[in-house]
Amino acid sequence: MKLDRGYISPYFITNSKAQKCELEDPLILIHDKKVTNMHAVVKVLEMALKKQRPLLIVAEDVESEALGTLIINKLRAGIKVCAVKAPGFGENRKANLQDLAILTGGEVITEELGMNLENVEPHMLGSCKKVTVSKDDTVILDGAGDKKSIEERADQIRSAVENSTSDYDKEKLQERLAKLSGGVAVLKIGGASEAEVGEKKDRVTDALNATKAAVEEGIVPGGGVALLYASKELDKLQTANFDQKIGVQIIQNALKTPVHTIASNAGVEGAVVVGKLLEQGNTDLGYDAAKDEYVDMVKAGIIDPLKVIRTALVDAASVSSLMTTTESIIVEIPKEEAPAPAMGGMGGMDY
Repeated sequence: MKLDRGYISPYFITNSKAQKCELEDPLILIHDKKVTNMHAVVKVLEMALKKQRPLLIVAEDVESEALGTLIINKLRAGIKVCAVKAPGFGENRKANLQDLAILTGGEVITEELGMNLENVEPHMLGSCKKVTVSKDDTVILDGAGDKKSIEERADQIRSAVENSTSDYDKEKLQERLAKLSGGVAVLKIGGASEAEVGEKKDRVTDALNATKAAVEEGIVPGGGVALLYASKELDKLQTANFDQKIGVQIIQNALKTPVHTIASNAGVEGAVVVGKLLEQGNTDLGYDAAKDEYVDMVKAGIIDPLKVIRTALVDAASVSSLMTTTESIIVEIPKEEAPAPAMGGMGGMDY
């Protein structure tokens, strides 16, 4: 399950490189109100300490006194602990917490049922195999809840989706269903050395981010052709004066640059490739630099996430707009590299 909330304080971080808090086999306290009582927090910490397990607290909020107690125990006593705000609001938050309790085999500590933090017992705490908490979200792996109870809860949510007449309620119910029934994959990266493992891990992370972006907004043909064909659409744009016309031409030239650069780096005349692609009408056709041939980019698997292309274009436009309204720009003077000195003659080589 993934919660759309991250750690309350960066002091909970255990992995400084990834800026994440990672807890193995933690106990999970789920509370639907603010955690304000310092003594109640200490009691739960003692439970975790006796079992020699980390502690994850999911609550509406953790106020300063209780939060300070958690942080001090983390820093001075070395207790692995993390606090996360409960996702959602109102009734939706309560439902999310109940889903989490069923998934992890715990109970929601709620005053509505006459429960409070002072009377928490070990069997009320949930657990899971691993929790990873970042600044923005929390991922709970392999909850210890009863599989049958989880499936019954999922069926209950499906029925609620079918019976709901509100689009908003349906959306929230579907989000809950996706979190409850969704799976999580663990990728194990190996290599001959630490440097190789790190390099592979960075590649996998880039691939995952690209995949997430593609799922969000879809894909377009890669290799710069999406921007290239977008430049043709600007021909239809009606301009009011000469200055606007020049501006459109500048943008068109910029949109053609990625394909031109890719072709030039492959040892081919970039202008020729750009011209050939713009002459024909198939917007999926592009230049495969690795094979030195024109191919259907989508069928060849050469694609880009639309979100990446769009944000790059928006950011470039933002920077360009800033530069056009700036009175002066300070840059470093490029240094000309001196040619390598000639090698001196070596003695003992005469005949």
